[in-house]
Amino acid sequence: MGEWRYWFAAQRGTLLAIAIFVVMFLIYILNHPAGFTPNVVQTASNKAVLLAFVAMAQTLVVITAGIDLSIGMIFLLTNCLASWLVLGTPTETAFGVVVVLCAGLLCGALNGAIVIYGRLQPIVATIATGAIFYGLALLLRPFPGGSVNEDLADFMTGKFFGVIPASAVVLAAVVLVVWVPFSRSTLGRGAYAAGSSDVAAYMSGVPIRRSKFLAYSLAGLLASIGGLFLTFFTYTGEAAFASGNAYTLFSIAAVVLGGVSLFGGKGSAIGAIFGALAFRTIGDLLFVFDFDPLWQPLFQGVILLIAVSLGAFALFRVRNRLEWFL
Repeated sequence: MGEWRYWFAAQRGTLLAIAIFVVMFLIYILNHPAGFTPNVVQTASNKAVLLAFVAMAQTLVVITAGIDLSIGMIFLLTNCLASWLVLGTPTETAFGVVVVLCAGLLCGALNGAIVIYGRLQPIVATIATGAIFYGLALLLRPFPGGSVNEDLADFMTGKFFGVIPASAVVLAAVVLVVWVPFSRSTLGRGAYAAGSSDVAAYMSGVPIRRSKFLAYSLAGLLASIGGLFLTFFTYTGEAAFASGNAYTLFSIAAVVLGGVSLFGGKGSAIGAIFGALAFRTIGDLLFVFDFDPLWQPLFQGVILLIAVSLGAFALFRVRNRLEWFL
């Protein structure tokens, strides 16, 4: 019984995010003119998966007690890069995908190196690198354009067996291949320990630097997967500054909605994914209830404010920092 109670306490944020998403999605489906159909689910999945990948990326950094304000710009940069490289023959397309993923990984590694070895605050370092990444994206695509391998794009945004959204399958596969091994590895546990207390982790012999570096690097990789999917959905690349900033802010909201502590050391990427899905469902609900689309930024801003406020308010309910991680 004690083990179940501990598990529930550890997963409370994730379970709450799942519950919020399920309720919101049920309301959306019950009020949608087409009802619960594979096409409706596919459309919802394709819209939500972009933020889900970026939220996963943000989670890896947040659990180390950092924050990555360049995530949205890595997302844009890899989108622009993919619009140049992910086309042509199957071999050329595969090479382009590898280059795009490596570019995201290198961007994340650069962030990690600056934060760890340059000893800069994450918020300062990632603001600076975000500007660099956006500048590179703008050099690649000063105007919207480019293309992508249409066969691959259609496959990745279509349905398996005519029912299951391919984007949701890829998201689940990334969770299994990236998040699960990371969270259960020594370096993954080190990232959590570093987020809880750098000093205590260091005194316990935890490889803090390697753990943080891996977290930042994988964050860049996940953001690049999101950038790839943006290219698959739009068939083009665009260095839209407002879009990059929006995804960065929305990823923070999704992380908090998913039960990840902004103070580090607590939370799960799975919770952040469902936080992202719930956040994206807001726009869908406005659609089915026939609200003016101009209201969407207002509602999203309110949700962002509430989410971040709740995350900060929770800290005032504990008597000392140790209780926050128990």
